[in-house]
Amino acid sequence: MRTNVTHFNCSVSDGIAEVSLSRPERKNPLTFDSYAELRDWFRDLQYDDTVKAVVFGPSGGNFSSGGDVHDIIGPLTKMNMKELLAFTRMTGDLVKAMVNCGKPVIAAVDGVCAGAGAIISMASDLRIATPEAKTAFLFNRVGLAGCDMGACAILPRIIGQGRAAELLYLGRSMSAEEGHAWGYFNRVVAADDLLTNARDLARRIADGPGFANMMTKTMLAQEWSMSIEQAIEAEAQAQAICMQGQDFHRAYHAFIAKERPVFEGD
Repeated sequence: MRTNVTHFNCSVSDGIAEVSLSRPERKNPLTFDSYAELRDWFRDLQYDDTVKAVVFGPSGGNFSSGGDVHDIIGPLTKMNMKELLAFTRMTGDLVKAMVNCGKPVIAAVDGVCAGAGAIISMASDLRIATPEAKTAFLFNRVGLAGCDMGACAILPRIIGQGRAAELLYLGRSMSAEEGHAWGYFNRVVAADDLLTNARDLARRIADGPGFANMMTKTMLAQEWSMSIEQAIEAEAQAQAICMQGQDFHRAYHAFIAKERPVFEGD
């Protein structure tokens, strides 16, 4: 997986990629360039079997303050409709790329997590926060609709329709305590333990059956638009495919030998 990126931090080690935004002095705002580069990086990830899990972490005590006021919001006020639609489609493509990358993504949230930063955490598969995390889908507060980058589709699935409506209508911050109680955050840990917890979780995922994890992520995304009957059939087909994989056979032989299986992702 390429790590020679320009507009965000990226490293890959032993099957785990770690990314974060790289402007801590401004609480890590997104720019046109960082949106596009993140989108392309997650798209490429779909075709890279060397990465098994991703940790999207904070930088300098903050996750992301969202779209940069000077580099994005200012220029947007001068664009025509065609240019604006190209931008909103591009930002949505980042979420699509994260959902379709085939690798579980863990958001490690500290400090400010607002606007598009909140969307990135929402589009992740698992979320860990510090007590200082403040997550705000604040589009309403800048005169925009809450339906940004899939928020009206994805956020209610995580925390419920009423809670999502409150956050999207008011644009207020969700505390780490609220987020944990509502099921948005899987756990809340001390700031010093945030990345350790995220990396440990990523390690457990990376050591698991990679192809099967990809299939789980795919089904989690696709089955919301299926009937129960369609979902059961889709899972039957997905599981039959996984049963042809070598990891399934490795697990069986390890069980017989009373050993722990070593998965290789095929």
